[in-house]
Amino acid sequence: MRISHDEISKTAALARLAMSDDDVSNMASQLDRILGYIAKLNELDTTGVKPANHAIDIHNALREDEVQPSLKQAEALANAPRQNGEAFVVPKIVG
Repeated sequence: MRISHDEISKTAALARLAMSDDDVSNMASQLDRILGYIAKLNELDTTGVKPANHAIDIHNALREDEVQPSLKQAEALANAPRQNGEAFVVPKIVG
């Protein structure tokens, strides 16, 4: 096994998780299979393979940023339930 019952029990205790012996055994088995799969992947020759964060090549589908005219301050505040002529007035949240 690549991961011990003690390592799982210690990690569970640090995370304040209550795990039975059966849970620890199950977790050890599952993590062992995962680590085995990762070890297999590490055997692959990736020389010359460009790192990717997506399986397919994607391009940004968003438009370019363009400066646009915006609302005047008075127009933005016109429908506000509370405002002071310069900004929105909202309840204080942080004391």
